[in-house]
Amino acid sequence: MMSKEVDKNRGQIQFFAMDDLVPQDHMLRLVDKAIDWSFIYDLVEDKYSQTTGRPSMDPVTLIKIPLIQYLYGIPSMRKTIKEIEVNVAYRWFLGLDLRGPVP
Repeated sequence: MMSKEVDKNRGQIQFFAMDDLVPQDHMLRLVDKAIDWSFIYDLVEDKYSQTTGRPSMDPVTLIKIPLIQYLYGIPSMRKTIKEIEVNVAYRWFLGLDLRGPVP
């Protein structure tokens, strides 16, 4: 018998931890575990003003985005941003929530 109700679950509200959506053996989990990203803050600290200008984007995020592009062979930054918008593992790696904008 053919079922025609495949779309009925799309609007459901569900509670979950984003951490549960990314498999434990995912490559980005391995990368994130292997690298202590805090060194980036020390490298760029003198490039940011504490008193003037707008709030900046996290410099670690600025490094991780091109890393995703390289690791997954995405041909352009524009395409990378589009992929980050829909890929839960990429969002997890960058520390973004599911509904928030991609930098």
